[in-house]
Amino acid sequence: MTTTLTIQKKYRQHLWNAAKNLAFPTAMWRLPNQNEKNFLASFDAIPEQKKIDFEELGAGFAFSPFINPDGNSTFFLKADLHYIFNKTTTATENEELKEIITPPSINQQFIDLTESIGQRVRPSFESISFEKEQTQQVDFTHLVSRGITEIDKGVFQKVVLSRTKQVVLPIEFDVTIIFDKLCEIYPNAFVSVVSLPHLGVVWVGASPEILVSQDANGVFRTMALAGTQSAYDSDGKLIRPSEALWRQKEIEEQSFVTRYIINCLKKIRVREFEEEGPKTVIAGNLMHLRTDIIIDTVEINFPQLATVMLDLLHPTSAVCGMPKAPATDFILANEGYDREFYSGYLGPVNVQSSSAAAESHIFVNLRAMKLENNTATLYAGCGITADSNPEKEWSETEMKTQTLGRVLSLA
Repeated sequence: MTTTLTIQKKYRQHLWNAAKNLAFPTAMWRLPNQNEKNFLASFDAIPEQKKIDFEELGAGFAFSPFINPDGNSTFFLKADLHYIFNKTTTATENEELKEIITPPSINQQFIDLTESIGQRVRPSFESISFEKEQTQQVDFTHLVSRGITEIDKGVFQKVVLSRTKQVVLPIEFDVTIIFDKLCEIYPNAFVSVVSLPHLGVVWVGASPEILVSQDANGVFRTMALAGTQSAYDSDGKLIRPSEALWRQKEIEEQSFVTRYIINCLKKIRVREFEEEGPKTVIAGNLMHLRTDIIIDTVEINFPQLATVMLDLLHPTSAVCGMPKAPATDFILANEGYDREFYSGYLGPVNVQSSSAAAESHIFVNLRAMKLENNTATLYAGCGITADSNPEKEWSETEMKTQTLGRVLSLA
C-alpha cells in the first residue's frame, strides 16, 4: 500500500503538468495552519480581468498587481476545475481520489484534454519580457536615504521600498515540489503558486499577511502586520515571541498600518470591531508585530464589508506608505523597477473547503518570487520611517529574500 500523501503528491503533479502543457491559468494554495491543499484551473486561455466583488462573483482565484487604481486589473481565474487534497484522507493506489467541488463532467473534460496533449496545439502568446537587473546594495541604500530625506521634508511619514534579487533555477526544478516544501516549512503562511501562461510567468509565495477574509459565518478579518526582526538570536536559537524586544522604529511602523485600517473603517462608519494586539508573531525566519481586526458582518448587517474594504485597503501602508498618494508617487518614480504582482493581492474567492461553505481569503502578495524561463526573481521590501538606517534596511530585505531563497537551495 502506498501512503495517501504520496498518491496525492503524484496526482497534484500530474494535474499541474497537464495544465501547464495545455496553457491553462492555474493556482495551487494552502491556507495558514490547515492541511488541505487546493488545485484550481481555469479553461480560459487568458483569465478575465475584473473588479473583485465577492457578492457577485462565482468561485475562483484572484490575482492582482500592486498598481490597480480602479480594481479592474485583477486577474480572476474561474474555478472550472477545483480539487482539494487532505492528507488525513485514507486511500490506496487502487482508489480514485475524488474531486470535491466541480461536477464530474468537468473532471471528464479535463481527463479528455490531458489524454490529447500530444495532438493539441499549445496556444501561442505574445512574449512579454521584464527587466531582470537585480537591485544592488549601494542603489538600495541610496534609495532608502532619499526616502528618509522626503520624510524629513514632511512629504510623507512612511514609505515602503523594495528590491529584487535573481537566482538561476536548476534544470530539474519542479514547482510542485517547491510548493510542498513551503507548506512544510511555513505552516503559518498562505502558500501559493499561480501560473499565467499568457504572460509566461509563475508566481510563488508564502505570505504572512491577510488583506481581507470573510468566512462562511460572515466573520471578517484583516490585520496590520509590520515591523521585522530575525526570529533567531546571534547563537541561532529561536527567540520566544514573549521575549522579543522591539525598537521604537518598528513599533511606530506597525502603528501606521493599524491606524490606516481603522481610518478606513471610520470612512464607512463601522465602529463595532474587535482589535487584538499588537502582538509578536513568527513568520518563517522572521518575527513581526501584528494587530488583528475582527468584525461580525452578520451582527452589523454589512455582508458587503469584504468587497468595500478590499477597495479601501489596497495598497495598505504596509506595502506602500503613509499617506498613500505621495508614498506611491515616490515608489513609482524612484524604485527603478516594476513590482508587477509583488505587494498586490491574491487568494481564493467564494471557494468551498471540504468542511465549510464558500469562503474568501485574500492575502497580500509578500515573500514572493516570479519564475520566468530559468530565473527566479525574489522580492523584498521594508518600511522606511524617520528612524530608519539604510544598511539595516538592506539587511532586513536580505532576511526576507531568505524565506523563499532557502527553499530554492533545497530544490
